[in-house]
Amino acid sequence: MLKIDNLHAAVAGKDILKGLSLEVKPGQVHAIMGPNGAGKSTLGNILAGREGYEVTEGSVQFEGADLLALEPEERAAAGVFLAFQYPVEIPGVNNTYFLRAALNAQRKARGESELDSMQFLKLVREKLAVLHLKDELLHRGVNEGFSGGEKKRNEIFQLAVLEPKLAILDETDSGLDIDALKAVAEGVNALRSAGRSFLVITHYQRLLDYIKPDVVHVLADGRIVQTGGPELALELEAHGYAWLKDRVAPEGEEARLRTTGPRADERTSPASAGRGSIL
Repeated sequence: MLKIDNLHAAVAGKDILKGLSLEVKPGQVHAIMGPNGAGKSTLGNILAGREGYEVTEGSVQFEGADLLALEPEERAAAGVFLAFQYPVEIPGVNNTYFLRAALNAQRKARGESELDSMQFLKLVREKLAVLHLKDELLHRGVNEGFSGGEKKRNEIFQLAVLEPKLAILDETDSGLDIDALKAVAEGVNALRSAGRSFLVITHYQRLLDYIKPDVVHVLADGRIVQTGGPELALELEAHGYAWLKDRVAPEGEEARLRTTGPRADERTSPASAGRGSIL
């Protein structure tokens, strides 16, 4: 579904991504973890086509098409969805109007017929039921006066209505208490399917207690330096990110280590954990 090859990108003239490569297959959930400033959010913003991010090298294929050649609205119509770390408020625009306009714009771009009011209302009520949300959400302004948890749940509701093929969750757990975190995770899990993939960008392992990833990548200094299974996130929780300084891959390469975390003989010294074998 998604194939990123040797991606380099800059923001305001500063290199952020420095040779990132990964591949996501249909139905998979990939977690992107790493310290602050590693380039996690930059990756999500580039995939969605947000302004201010310059791709200087590399390629991104989405379902066989050149994603980087598409405008942001074309990417959305193709099935790419970005849930923001800090969802914005749109005063005076209620969720019903906003979502119907967004959905019909995407349907029109794909050559599909637009939904009328009754068809749309039937659809959104089905999605509300799946996510265990109340009808009153439809009549509220987009994120207007919402708590942090309500904003994140509203984005998951938008995801449910728009039905993207690739959902990018940019630090969805940021600022959430445990109850809100569980509610958001339950919504995401309800939307998992064989045809929908997720990129879950997070700094902490706790979100992955509730959204179980198929693959975990560790991003440092703009490159993926380690890839493993869910157990890798637990290793990061136990040992932190200090050991990553020894594992930053040479530019243009991706380190994929056979171990899924610091080796048993390295765990007493996280800083020495960079000497695993590289495929």
